[in-house]
Amino acid sequence: MIELGVNVDHVATVRQARRTYEPDPVWAAVEAHLGGADGITVHLREDRRHVQDEDVRRLRELTHIRLNLEMAATDEMVGIASRIKPEMAMLVPEGRHEITTEGGLDIVSKEKNLEHAVKRLADAGIVVSVFIDADPAQVEAAKRIGAAVCEVHTGPYAHAFHSKGRDAESPAVVSELQKIETAGEQIRALGMRFNAGHALNYFNVEPVARLPGVRELHIGHAIVSRAVFIGMREAVREMKALMVRASR
Repeated sequence: MIELGVNVDHVATVRQARRTYEPDPVWAAVEAHLGGADGITVHLREDRRHVQDEDVRRLRELTHIRLNLEMAATDEMVGIASRIKPEMAMLVPEGRHEITTEGGLDIVSKEKNLEHAVKRLADAGIVVSVFIDADPAQVEAAKRIGAAVCEVHTGPYAHAFHSKGRDAESPAVVSELQKIETAGEQIRALGMRFNAGHALNYFNVEPVARLPGVRELHIGHAIVSRAVFIGMREAVREMKALMVRASR
């Protein structure tokens, strides 16, 4: 069964707009769990623009759902993950001036440093994932550094889907989807888990959920956006239903 990891970063974004105590990402995580989420994702950024260290600590202590910690491969973040011990740590590129993650991790050019980070995390008992573009060279490099999971960046597909009027049969959309599928086949052939995510929403998720062997989708902004109007629990329930229907 395909699984859904819900990213609650933007619940923290709303809170940080006023530097107050609400809305609480932990409460959002519990509601997401009740709606059918299989995991919760948070990105503890180096600049702490939304999720704070205390949020991660409380999520680990107060919730009963798998935790995926998105993080840069820095000594500070590896140390935090090793103490908190999420079930999975996902290494992502991080830029101070970006609004959200803009592309996959360039493992090829940083292989030695990333291999060290992966080993430290794995030695702490944490499953290590890497967020990469649908690029064969990056998939091969992910295997070399010891990653157990590759999350394929679906942003280019989502952009094509939106720019082509949500036409899933547009050549541009089909081309981007094929790149994800090919990367997924390579990931699985190399013995790693195939996940996907970034910019997926209620309109574009089904073709990705239908791909052979995709294990888990990580979705945040679209779910939090819908939750503003219908609540987190129902927003998660609707997304999970779309994914499960497509995967069957």
